[in-house]
This record gives sequence, C-alpha cells and structure tokens, in this order.
Amino acid sequence: MGNAPQKSGFTATDYLAWEVAQPERHEYLGGEAFAMAGAEDRHVTVTMNLAFALRQHLAGSPCRTYMSDMRLHVAAANGYFYPDVLVTCSLLDLASAMVNAEPKLVAEVLSPGTAAYDRGLKFSHYRSLPSLEEFLLIDLDTRSTDGYRKGADGLWVLHPFARGEAVTLASVALEVSAAQLFAEVPED
Repeated sequence: MGNAPQKSGFTATDYLAWEVAQPERHEYLGGEAFAMAGAEDRHVTVTMNLAFALRQHLAGSPCRTYMSDMRLHVAAANGYFYPDVLVTCSLLDLASAMVNAEPKLVAEVLSPGTAAYDRGLKFSHYRSLPSLEEFLLIDLDTRSTDGYRKGADGLWVLHPFARGEAVTLASVALEVSAAQLFAEVPED
C-alpha cells in the first residue's frame, strides 16, 4: 500500500459506510483504510485501453469489465481493493452495485510507489479468490506485462510478455496487441 493508514480500528461494515462519504478512494485491509494516490496520464491511459479492449470483446456476454472505481472484496484478507481493471462473469457480482467479489480477471498497472505491493502482498490476497483465473501486472516503464494464470492444479504460472509482444488473456480468450495496450502512451 505504501500509504499510512487514514483511519484504523473499524470493521469492514464501518469502512463501507464511511467510504461512501469520502471524496477520495480508500482501500481497506484488516481494520485500516489507506488513501489511494492519484494516477499519472500513462497509468490512466493504459488502464482505459485494456478496459476498452475487454469491454468490446465481452459485449453481449454475461461478463462485465470494470475500471478502478469498482471495489473488490477479498474476504480471506478482510480487505477491499480497487484494482485498475477487473472482469467478472458472476451473477452475484452483477447484482451488486458497489462491490464485486468473484472476478475472473484482475489487472494492475504498476506505479513506482505501489509496484512491490502489487507484485507481493496484494497478489497474495487476490490469489485467495476462488474465482480468479488470471492476474496481470503491466509495467509502464518497460512496456512489459507479467500474466499469471491459475492452472487446473491450483498453482499460479507466470506468462511474461516482453515489450512489443501481444498479451494473451486466456481467461477471456482475448489477445491485446502491444500497440493497442500502449496506444497514446508516448515512448520513453
């Protein structure tokens, strides 16, 4: 998370009621709420590019694509997070206006302040979601993507995509070209 707790010592129910009234977003983990930092242009653009590609691909299906304002509940971690992109095909999630809990795919666009957390502790929390099949970490600086897929044996396997390579999303049967993923993001 990187940020100091903004509020601590309250229940998940208290957090949900409190969060609705806050001008900024906060993630919640084990009784503490952490303010979310704003994102830079590249981050927002790549998030949007991926979400649009997913939304267009999944149009007409029972699956929905959400960007960074949809809260994700991870019960095993007693946490609520705001992933950059998530896809859910769950009827339970589709019936909830504020919180998803059964994503099929989650993607995080890395920023310098959150990269270690996203790769480590946050990914360990996400792995506790039985519905999650695929997790993406998109590195803006190297323009590479680490895709993790859960195998039939329950083990997570890394599928790296180097700069310039298309990203294959097995969970939703979609290939996103590097040009599409990084469209309108200036080269370093």
